[in-house]
Amino acid sequence: MKRIGILTAGGDTPALNATLYGAVLRASQRRVEVIGFIKGFSSLFNPRVPHVRLNPLFAPIPELDAARGGTLIGASRDYVDPEDKPTLAEVVDRLHRLEIEGLICIGGDGTLNGMQALSDYLPTVLAPKTIDNDLGLNYRHEPDEWTREPMAESPGYRYVRGPARGRFDLNQMINYVTPGFATAVYVSAAGVQRIRTTAESHRRIAIIEVMGRHSGYLALGTAYGQPDIILIPEAKLNVERLVEQVIDVYDIQKNVVIVCGEGVVDEQGNELGSEQASTDPSGNKILSGAAEALRRILIERLGDSYFTSKRRNESARAAIFTRKVGHTQRGGRPIYFDRFYGAQLGGQAVELLLEGHANGVAILQHNAQRGFYIDTIHGNDFRDRYGLIHARQVHPSFYDPERLGLSEVGIAYLQPIFTDAIGADDMEDVRKGLFHPGNLIQPHHSVNVDINKRICYLD
Repeated sequence: MKRIGILTAGGDTPALNATLYGAVLRASQRRVEVIGFIKGFSSLFNPRVPHVRLNPLFAPIPELDAARGGTLIGASRDYVDPEDKPTLAEVVDRLHRLEIEGLICIGGDGTLNGMQALSDYLPTVLAPKTIDNDLGLNYRHEPDEWTREPMAESPGYRYVRGPARGRFDLNQMINYVTPGFATAVYVSAAGVQRIRTTAESHRRIAIIEVMGRHSGYLALGTAYGQPDIILIPEAKLNVERLVEQVIDVYDIQKNVVIVCGEGVVDEQGNELGSEQASTDPSGNKILSGAAEALRRILIERLGDSYFTSKRRNESARAAIFTRKVGHTQRGGRPIYFDRFYGAQLGGQAVELLLEGHANGVAILQHNAQRGFYIDTIHGNDFRDRYGLIHARQVHPSFYDPERLGLSEVGIAYLQPIFTDAIGADDMEDVRKGLFHPGNLIQPHHSVNVDINKRICYLD
């Protein structure tokens, strides 16, 4: 191959530029030209196909910085519809006219689903990213456990997870962790620590909501910030146990910090965060707040008298507050773990194309003997029997529903990721960068301004 394309799709993560950098560096070493498509798949729908040459003269452009968060070529949540044959044909024709011989997509499970249609026409591979850590398998045969049933109330199907078909082993996980997760946990855990001091000072109960619609990995990772209670989407909420735990903790330390994933469900399996009628561009229903729903439950169950009798607050409403970590989880400089392994996976994606893979995925593996290492899996290995890719969920062994927190297995899972996740340069960047005097004088200079000068178009 002489020329390959690369795009970033779905939500942004702190590790995207690191993955881009690793891919461009490896391609340059192999004397392969890399074309970056602006704003993901949406670039391919544009007849002019806005794009950037990422390694003219086989050297990464200076704007491509592995330590910069986000993606310098932009991202969108648009995907190729495999049923829209005319549009698909136009996209393939544009890629051929640009002399693209292979395509790297950097994304999560939605991107892997979206690139399937293109992989039938030219070699297409995936370098994984997602802060939710939900692209992967707990064990090789996990997709076989999904079945689908016709929905009575509307056309279509609903997918149901069947019982586990084997014994879980951490060493057998496929794609142990995804770039972006470690930085998001770092931000979220630090947020928990900062909220704690307010809860302690004012004798309050804080409910902190982190991202994770179907997977509770981010919520579990905040255990490093020492919350008192963690609630994840995979474990149905036991209100009685939650209230009991809140009272036990509050009576002892006069404050409670609860972390919940945005997709937490009640005992019937319904998402606590009320859903708006609208959806995001990927078709996901928009959640308005699991933390607020939990706050309403605790206000009702605890009541004003619980706080006034102890003279700790004037009402339950005043005592219980919520905060969302929100998009700060997605943004900013990636920590060392994400920079290093994001770059490694980007480089592996290039190798997959050069080796002739048509639908491969670069993955990050871990076992007790080898530690972390890069490997490859076929994209179809993530699919269930109906061809759908499901978000990886936290395995039940990671979570203790009685303690409402991490289990011993969950601790064993997180420790290898975070033992050396932060480098000395991460802290040095904070020391020298955040309070640099120049920040007070000069406005922010967006990388988009520089990249815009490099954009080319298909004639």
